[in-house]
Amino acid sequence: MSWPIVGIGALASIGRDPEEVFDSLCGGHSGLAPLRGFDKEKFKAGHLFEIDNRTAPGADVPGRATEFLLDAVGQAAADAGLGEDLGDVPVLIGTGLRELRSLELWWRDGADFAAERMHFGTALRERFGAVDTHTFSNACSASLYALALAVDQLESGAVEHVIVAGADSITESMFGLTDAFQLEPPGRLRPFDTQRKGTILGEGAGAIVLSRDPGERKVYGRVRSVGVNCDAHHTTAPDQAGIAAAIRDAHARAGVKPDDVDLVMLHGTGTPLNDEVEVRAMREVFAEHEGVPLVTAIKSMTGHTAGSAGVLSLVTALMAMASGRIPPVTELDEPTEDVSAMRLVHTTATRAEVRLAQVNGFGFGGLNAVAIVEAAR
Repeated sequence: MSWPIVGIGALASIGRDPEEVFDSLCGGHSGLAPLRGFDKEKFKAGHLFEIDNRTAPGADVPGRATEFLLDAVGQAAADAGLGEDLGDVPVLIGTGLRELRSLELWWRDGADFAAERMHFGTALRERFGAVDTHTFSNACSASLYALALAVDQLESGAVEHVIVAGADSITESMFGLTDAFQLEPPGRLRPFDTQRKGTILGEGAGAIVLSRDPGERKVYGRVRSVGVNCDAHHTTAPDQAGIAAAIRDAHARAGVKPDDVDLVMLHGTGTPLNDEVEVRAMREVFAEHEGVPLVTAIKSMTGHTAGSAGVLSLVTALMAMASGRIPPVTELDEPTEDVSAMRLVHTTATRAEVRLAQVNGFGFGGLNAVAIVEAAR
């Protein structure tokens, strides 16, 4: 079976709705900018992919991750014709850090922030009347894990609609951690480049509405399957076998073969090990068909948006299916030998018909998730 997607929402450093985000991606526009919310004097690195909604540099306020989430869910719900009342619609949220930034501001600066605001459910109930909310903190694959549960709910017949979302804002503690272990801060996020030096964090949120029966509503695409596993290979290092197993599981659940896939949205973090392992796992699974799908990734322009990364790549895949435009990997000067064997879209956007797409999402601890989506029929 496949489940129709009838509403989408997205925002990131490069745009405030799906169309603006996608147009920026196809145009190769980067959201990397000087630090706005943190004291530059405390860190070696000075740039992030932030959503610029602060009133002044350094004027950070609590609740930004929640604000991003409500925006994305509101966009998707309105697009699907659900309006502002989501009382009977489950909302499943993937995130890496929830409202940890707000907790930092409360602890250090005495900002007004109540404990119940750490959970997104409070704001979703107040804004949309949503009472069935679940948060998945499965690192950078979190929103695709949420998608897996959404598929299970639809298959069980328990719900008519379900919203899958992801949201993250950058915390000072996480930024400080990456700043500490990167002896030389990467000036650019350069996925699959031989000179890549590491990832750069980004803020973002995305949401989709899935439905058992779309009726007369616009269908953006259909979710065929989600394959997930936790290989627990290492606290941070990815495992080729675990990633390959998740891809094969997604293919098997969808009833597709590697040569059926037209486009792969790679995870593509720009770190030396993650990029290498992901591409090698891809080549292992696709084997003689490694040159069939186009492959691309978006983090060079959005930054690593943590728990929202999967759903943002999914929305990108849906927009690519609808428009026939494939956004490129940017900041790529010298592709690695392994990725050069694949049909990598880089530097400029290309046009192609996409009927079936694969979306990769991998997180610390071996939290692997892969979704298969097909174009609207």
